[in-house]
Amino acid sequence: MPRKIPQLKRDLRHAGAYMDRETGDHETWKHPLVPDLYVELSGADGDDAKPYQEKRVRALLQRIEQARRDEH
Repeated sequence: MPRKIPQLKRDLRHAGAYMDRETGDHETWKHPLVPDLYVELSGADGDDAKPYQEKRVRALLQRIEQARRDEH
């Protein structure tokens, strides 16, 4: 069963990402440790996340973890 958009946002917030900008139902999420990568989420909060959205969020979360390991 696909995850919902709020679950992806919660994962991003938990990792320290922030919403950089919002245009309509599109939100751009970034993290200060990975300035070259961002994720765009679109859809209402009740919508199922699309597979590509989950993949992009996973990729950003992995890069954040890698950046944290590289810092130490």
